[in-house]
Amino acid sequence: MIPLVHDLSGETILVFGGGPVGARKARRFARETRTVVVSPEFADCDFGDAELVRASPAPDDIDEWFARFAPALAVAATSDVDVNDAVVEAAKTRGALVNRADRSGEREAGSVVVPATVDDGDVSVAITTGGSSPALSKYLRERIEDELDGAGAMAELTANLRAELKESDRTPAERRDAIRAVVRDPSVWKALRSADTNPRREAARVIRNTKRGDS
Repeated sequence: MIPLVHDLSGETILVFGGGPVGARKARRFARETRTVVVSPEFADCDFGDAELVRASPAPDDIDEWFARFAPALAVAATSDVDVNDAVVEAAKTRGALVNRADRSGEREAGSVVVPATVDDGDVSVAITTGGSSPALSKYLRERIEDELDGAGAMAELTANLRAELKESDRTPAERRDAIRAVVRDPSVWKALRSADTNPRREAARVIRNTKRGDS
């Protein structure tokens, strides 16, 4: 599988299954797009901002649900293999992506794995084992959460610095070196994670040193 980042803004995600797995998937997708969960029962879990529709579709009914919501991606997370099979087939027929939660390992073209993610502002790190070991994905996510602290602020800071440096007399190579120096400087990271130091001032110091060739 090839990891890709897909913008689902304005699209609909259709989740079949109201158990803990369906809730986890819905909660993740509902943060960024319209998410509808179809199930005869819903576990006592957090479904985020997803819309919950109480229904018990049979395999022959699945295509009608796709016609109703026209999802960009469907999640098959029920305990009924036949229903999950029908979700996969409907997605293939309609050109939608599909995430099947009851199987791991080999997957058909068009299927996706929802990775474990760590987010800090606009910075996201995704971890996947191809669906073979969710426990490992969760463990690795927990390991890097602290390391990512401040990354969103760093992305915002360096985006502003890049725009400003483009107006300077520096060459493209000098601008790249300056931004790389800021990103790698521990004092800038420390300032981003603390309210006691001005990160922009620290970044300016690093850039000045880079211009003199001291960094």
